[in-house]
Amino acid sequence: MADPAYNYDKAQNEEKRDELLQEVKVSYKEFKTWEFKNGERAELIYGIAYAMSSPGTEHQRISMSLSGILFQFLKDKTCHVFAAPYDVRLFYKEDESDDTVVQPDLIIVCDSKKLGKEGCHGAPDLVIEILSPSNTAMEMNRKKNLYLKAAVPEFWIVDPEIGQVEVNRPEEDRYVPYTFQKGDTLKSFFFDDFFLNLDELFS
Repeated sequence: MADPAYNYDKAQNEEKRDELLQEVKVSYKEFKTWEFKNGERAELIYGIAYAMSSPGTEHQRISMSLSGILFQFLKDKTCHVFAAPYDVRLFYKEDESDDTVVQPDLIIVCDSKKLGKEGCHGAPDLVIEILSPSNTAMEMNRKKNLYLKAAVPEFWIVDPEIGQVEVNRPEEDRYVPYTFQKGDTLKSFFFDDFFLNLDELFS
């Protein structure tokens, strides 16, 4: 099987790179052998690779702030927070034939058996994605469906531009969104003792 990453290096623009990445469906075992230029990343969703753009300043500020807040919150718990880049194999298979690996901005994992040397084996307990100008509505919808299928108990979408966090929790066969904005206190449903004043996050 040809390695699209070879031609990917030679692509002249992002649109062409995306086309090349999606030329062939691959497993995680094949995907992890691909070589990318320094700083470039991609996610694998149902065997198709998608290039990832570099995060901007506000994206990184919020990511670091949330990391610190969650780290302090989890200090006396058996859960751990991890920040991208960190591979999450949502539908983990020991033989590496699974075809989906994503890199959410932040995740929380409470089951230590899911923590492998190279990343998370299975669905995290909480996933956080932070929007940036490079994120599209189509991409977030694809991620929402993916996390729902993987049975992620709670999924946040953080929008720095409007100062909003959408907390999604599964109810029956769909995610139900609960929206929190500047001035609100965000409440987690997975962690019933976690509260966050969003003025602190979006200051």
